[in-house]
Amino acid sequence: MSPTPWYHRTTIYQIYPRSYFDSNHDGIGDIRGIIQKLDYLHGLGFETIWCSPFFDSPQKDFGYDISNYEDIAPEYGSMNDALELIEQVHRQGMKIVFDMVMNHTSTEHPWFKESRSSRDNPKADWYLWLDKPNNWRSITGGRGWHYSEERGQYYWSSFLPFQPDLNYRNADVKKRMFEILRFWLGKSVDGFRLDIFNSIYKDAKFRNNPFSFRLLPNDTGSSRFFQETKYTINQPESVQFAHELRSLCDQYGDKMLLGEVSGPRNVIRKFMGSEKNDALGLVFDFGMLTFEFSAKYFRELIEDIENQYPDPFMPVYVFSNHDNRRSIKRLANNVQKAKLLHLLQFAVRGVPCLYYGEEIGMTDGKIPITQALDPIPREFRFIPHLVFDLLGMTINRDEVRTPMQWDASRNAGFSSAETTWLPVNADYQSVNVEIEAGATYSLLNTIRELQKIRKQYPVMESGSLEVKINDKVPDHVLMFRRTSGKHEILVVMNFNKKGCQFDFNGNNWIKSFGLNPDDNVGAGIIKLQGFGGMILSKIV
Repeated sequence: MSPTPWYHRTTIYQIYPRSYFDSNHDGIGDIRGIIQKLDYLHGLGFETIWCSPFFDSPQKDFGYDISNYEDIAPEYGSMNDALELIEQVHRQGMKIVFDMVMNHTSTEHPWFKESRSSRDNPKADWYLWLDKPNNWRSITGGRGWHYSEERGQYYWSSFLPFQPDLNYRNADVKKRMFEILRFWLGKSVDGFRLDIFNSIYKDAKFRNNPFSFRLLPNDTGSSRFFQETKYTINQPESVQFAHELRSLCDQYGDKMLLGEVSGPRNVIRKFMGSEKNDALGLVFDFGMLTFEFSAKYFRELIEDIENQYPDPFMPVYVFSNHDNRRSIKRLANNVQKAKLLHLLQFAVRGVPCLYYGEEIGMTDGKIPITQALDPIPREFRFIPHLVFDLLGMTINRDEVRTPMQWDASRNAGFSSAETTWLPVNADYQSVNVEIEAGATYSLLNTIRELQKIRKQYPVMESGSLEVKINDKVPDHVLMFRRTSGKHEILVVMNFNKKGCQFDFNGNNWIKSFGLNPDDNVGAGIIKLQGFGGMILSKIV
């Protein structure tokens, strides 16, 4: 493995296949639709694609309930389509990462059907079963234990009732899942995003979780729904399992392992391994999904992340995904703020991960709970919707999964079908790829230019970072330096809606990138428009 693996220098684009592009006119996005849009992604400068699951599934949780890990759901295509996708991505000089749901299967998986059929079948111990449930609650807050009439016992589901957890203390389960990983690694996939990875092992003694006063979860804590998740997540065995996965993947070369892990940063850091970063190469830091738009917030965030993930570890900067509100929604749909947010995301020391549509400022759709396809709202029906609005959370994930907005034609160019699986967002005629591609200072072209700058200045991919630089910088301005050997850049960002200027030794620096034409440096002064930002490079 090279000292700086490719997945520490890459940029990631998450595709939700069902909503990306419909190639066969049935209203559902598919694999061939992704293939048809690879030129677009390559032109944007993205180097790695992460696809949410398109494995065979009953689609009760739209792919995160897998019934066959080694086949493709027919609505998305075939195995040949999946293999062609891998090949075409590589032809573009890009990488592709599959979403691997190892924690649980669908209740429709043959393994589970056999496991629940009796207490003495060959797969009886492949899932977690108890005669009498303990007090564990699922991630959604509902009952985590579910009764099976056939077996006369309760099975455990960390997430939804139709997603039973596998028992990794059974050596046969681990062996079979490793065979599945080898199956896809052998087909040249470049790695895996690992769904709810820190839930894979639970307490072997099934001890009750302690009481907590906290009701609703957050992404940095370990308490939710009035209990501390002491025995259901972040077990030492899950950390060890991360090392085992790294050893397996290393047999196939430099492969990405990107973990979905929740909890305090000092806890999720353990999943990345020892000081050699010899477990998961990357871990999502979901604390930033509920970011505050201020220089103070991001200054403290960066400093804490730099402390928790020093070199050779590399953080992932992510502000949206398929389970949470879109980033621009948190910015009151302000495009200029979104540009500043993504300037930070691409310039800071870390791997930027963008959710599809984020590059054009797609915002949350408006889909009534009564029309939701997402099963989650039913699990939270006991909590008033207003509570989630006040907390900046979405209860209906359909709203962040609406079809990609390609142009102003019918169905936003996503599909020619009469009806799409989810309704297209009402703003598609003004927010779409075609319009933004032709506007010089659009959000789309801002992302494209930031990608070019990252490639022009390798220091942005792997250089060190320093936040505290100049005492003359106003409080509402964030400035940080990236350094690699003799190469360095400065990033300066104004989080105020009003323009500003301040003294700075700018004689040795020039603007290499600016969010606005009037953002500039010269004669010892930095000038920034409202929500303006620049990347400065040193004159050599």
